[in-house]
Amino acid sequence: MTDRFHTQVVLLHSNDIHSRLENAAKIAAFIAEERRSRGGDGVLAVDIGDHMDRMRVETEGSDGAVNVELLNDAGYEAITLGNNEGLTYSIQDLTAAYSGRARFAVVCANMKLAATGEQPDWLLPSVTISKNGLRIGLIGATAPFTSFYSLLGWEATDPFEAIADQVERLRGQADVIVVMSHLGIISDRQMAEKLSGIDLILGAHTHHLLEEPLVIGGTTICAAGKFGEYIGRVEIGIDPLSSRPVFRAACVPTAAMAEQPEAAAIIGGYRKAGEQRLSRVVARLTAPLPAWAERESPLGNLLAAGLRRWTDAEIGIVNAGQLLGGLAQGDVTAGELHALCPSPINPCRMVIAGAHIRAALEQSLLAEFVHKPIKGYGFRGEVLGMLAVDGLAVEYDFTRPEMNRLVAVTVNGQPLADERLYTVGTIDMFTFRAGYESLANAESFEYFLPEFLRDVIAEQLQDPEALDDCLHGRWQELSTAQEENCGIKANDVD
Repeated sequence: MTDRFHTQVVLLHSNDIHSRLENAAKIAAFIAEERRSRGGDGVLAVDIGDHMDRMRVETEGSDGAVNVELLNDAGYEAITLGNNEGLTYSIQDLTAAYSGRARFAVVCANMKLAATGEQPDWLLPSVTISKNGLRIGLIGATAPFTSFYSLLGWEATDPFEAIADQVERLRGQADVIVVMSHLGIISDRQMAEKLSGIDLILGAHTHHLLEEPLVIGGTTICAAGKFGEYIGRVEIGIDPLSSRPVFRAACVPTAAMAEQPEAAAIIGGYRKAGEQRLSRVVARLTAPLPAWAERESPLGNLLAAGLRRWTDAEIGIVNAGQLLGGLAQGDVTAGELHALCPSPINPCRMVIAGAHIRAALEQSLLAEFVHKPIKGYGFRGEVLGMLAVDGLAVEYDFTRPEMNRLVAVTVNGQPLADERLYTVGTIDMFTFRAGYESLANAESFEYFLPEFLRDVIAEQLQDPEALDDCLHGRWQELSTAQEENCGIKANDVD
């Protein structure tokens, strides 16, 4: 292949940037340099989803507009939707972000409006872009979190069926068929094995870095990791003997690259606007509300109580690591709530047996859980943290063996019964078996979208009774001994 290879187009692909905007600015400079050296007709830039992440002030404060402007400025010509776009913004927000603003095609074949069964005007199932005499057919697909998307008014269909339909439609109309896949590496492998007619898969979602492309049958698979730490670069040519597309692919690290000045200016402007927008006061506190990951705290109790109230449940449970800090006395702004609780995690109401709740409470007394690092599942903190609870009173003894430290647990004054089913207001993260995995063993789940945990806190801050109640402890240690390496403390929520 090497002897016959002639590059017609360089395809540049990014994925899972998650609002690491400075790296997006570096990638913009790289794209600009490629265009200077090869000409605009010889370069195609695409993004494979999760460019937006509401953990950043610029993104949160602009409803994703900063990400769209950075993609525009860099000259991207097509993107697909990741779950961070599709699940953390309403359809109305996405319409405002893309319709009339985006100078690129938004491509996703397996997302339709539930109300009509059609795609919104700003969303296409596929697009064909001609570059240097080469017709490149681009198909987008995203991970179908069906139960979540239905709450937002989307119908997420089977991605393989949607992709196969578009491959058939593009057959004969494109020289190269490319799938922009926000499905994950396992699905990408299965796609290459099961679906014919796909020349190139550009992957995302599972943050996998393929420094060397995978080749399965006649399909090449590439992916550029996460956070804009790499940009994928694929040289595309046509084999003169077979008339089939051929590829030469690599991932280029961005660490040493300089930010494009125009992109840096966009980031700076949206940072100021975002900070101003998030400076609105949402509450005024007469006393501070501290928060700690390793022990019970007022703000953790407040959040647990808020989840219980929000979901109309008997019990509230949340990991304290969701909170990255406490609140000081005085004015509380939307920006402060965003900073201390940036995760795009939603409330959830589950029906679960008492035995599974008991197991999670026991685990919450173990250092390996309290200090466990968690990545993914929407979590934007550092460690899991102990469980903050509401509706429960927990007595425990550190002198007892691990997983047997609970002395007594009551639910609204009644002993916790292992066989009984309870309604629990908690978080969607637990349903993915992340952190306290026993909480995923529920009989049923009900998700609440588009609300985030910071919305729950904001509502709780308006309630004087809730502010008073969060100061009362839920966890009571009966022994004087402390687990030396545990770092867990209790009985001090003042």
